[in-house]
Amino acid sequence: MDFPQDPFMLLSVINTKLRDEYPSLDELCASEDIDRDALCARLADAGFEYMPEINQFR
Repeated sequence: MDFPQDPFMLLSVINTKLRDEYPSLDELCASEDIDRDALCARLADAGFEYMPEINQFR
């Protein structure tokens, strides 16, 4: 899957996948072949942080 370049659209796609398909960010990244650190850095640049206790970026 090609992920959106816009960080807010990316946030929406990732959070939806975390909510509906994956119990953790690690599983999403492994299954979708995503560099976890790069994803977290990209979303952090837009002001979002992964919160494992709720399995979402906020």
